[in-house]
Amino acid sequence: MQVNSITDLFIHALSDIYSAEKQLTRALSKMARESASTELSDAFKQHLEETQGQIERIDQLIEAEPNIKLKRMKCHAMEGLIDEANEIIEATDKGSVRDAGLIAAAQKVEHYEIASYGTLSTLAGQLGLKKAKALLDETLQEEKTTDDLLTKIATSNVNLKAEGK
Repeated sequence: MQVNSITDLFIHALSDIYSAEKQLTRALSKMARESASTELSDAFKQHLEETQGQIERIDQLIEAEPNIKLKRMKCHAMEGLIDEANEIIEATDKGSVRDAGLIAAAQKVEHYEIASYGTLSTLAGQLGLKKAKALLDETLQEEKTTDDLLTKIATSNVNLKAEGK
C-alpha cells in the first residue's frame, strides 16, 4: 500500500492492528490452555473476549467512517510476538516458569497494542474522526488495563513461584 497522506497512514495502521487482533485471538486461546496458573489462564480468556470486542469496534469504526476502508495485510510484528510466545511454550514445562514467560510475552503484545492504538487515536483526532477516536480510545484503555493486570499477576504470585519463593 502506497502511503501518501495522514489518511493513508491511518488506514495502513488500522489495517495492521486489525490483522494483529485477528492473529491474537488464536494465540490467546493457546496461551490460556498452556498456563498453569488459573488466574493467568482466566486473564488470557478475559482478554480473548476483549480482543473479539476490539475487532468488532474496528468494524464499527469502518461503518461509521465511509472513507476508511481496511486493506488486506498481515501484521508481521504480531506474528513475531506470537512466535516468541510459542517459543516460550516449547522451551518450558507447564508451570510457574512458563507462566512467567507467557506474561512477559503477553506484555510485549500489550505494549505493541498500546503504541498502535495510541498512534491511531492521535491520527483519528488529527483527521477529525471523532467517532473513530472514541472507539480507539476505548480499546487503548482496555489494553492498558490488561497490561496492568498482567503486572499484578506476575508480581503477586507467578514470578515468586517461578523463583522458588
